Amino acid sequence: MTQVEIPLNLERFETASKEAAILNEALNCRKEAGQLLAEERYLDAMERTVAALRIMREFTDFDNQEFRALLVALLFDLAEIHFALKDYKQSEKELDTLFKVLDNLVKTDESRFGKFHILAMELSTRILRSRKKAMDLLLKQQMNAGALYEKVNAGVVAATDKLVDSLRNVGQLLASTGELKAALKFYAEAIKYSKKRTGRVTRKEIKMTIEMAEIMMRIRPMRPRAKRLLNAILPHAISLETIELEQDILALIGVIDSEPENETKWKTFLLKVTNAAKSKFKKGAKEEASDCKEAEESVKEETK
Repeated sequence: MTQVEIPLNLERFETASKEAAILNEALNCRKEAGQLLAEERYLDAMERTVAALRIMREFTDFDNQEFRALLVALLFDLAEIHFALKDYKQSEKELDTLFKVLDNLVKTDESRFGKFHILAMELSTRILRSRKKAMDLLLKQQMNAGALYEKVNAGVVAATDKLVDSLRNVGQLLASTGELKAALKFYAEAIKYSKKRTGRVTRKEIKMTIEMAEIMMRIRPMRPRAKRLLNAILPHAISLETIELEQDILALIGVIDSEPENETKWKTFLLKVTNAAKSKFKKGAKEEASDCKEAEESVKEETK
């Protein structure tokens, strides 16, 4: 995926100011995330994007246009990352926040921000189409899994690998539609049959366990369990010398470790930003309505 680039006017800030330092630090995190995205390292890219947003919390003026422009760019990144991870429901949530901030920017400066509203609409359409496709595929995969269960129970050894893949696909599709607990059941079954088939922990089981932990992380009470699962699988990833999977595990553990301390601040931050955006938008609408009313009254006076 390609990052949406919204050029910032940083010359509006004094070079040594706290505001300029915060925006530059967040931009550096975003640049690192862009490099990871180019390598399809979506989990690591998500960690760097979230780090940039945490830095943004320290900014003093949430109404500042450059602050909001960078926030929109980061929300685009998060929505695209979750889309790439087939987490369509979370991607939609991030788009909703993005629209609340972006709508106000477009009203303030349509020539600068109008095109980004179009890009957000395009992403929204992609998400909706993908969710519909996921629902259609889910029904087919569930039927396929049922038929494969019968073959495995009948002693057809070759059917086990296909059953594992089918169960995993059902789990992925359920997760993408927001049915998280149901998805976990299918992942647990897939991992169980896969281990039974190989008799050991392979790269495939590690990958599926990481995917299962990602789903657990989206259910707040299950985050400690997700961390235990990741810590348990990490030695297996190390012994198999799967550097990519090691990095994914460590990135997820890092996200879990930082969440309890920051989650309330994080929600408060986004709430303040979106409320400020809506408040400013309403104020502008009221002023516009008032201007129209004054103009009408002026016309009436002149035509008397």
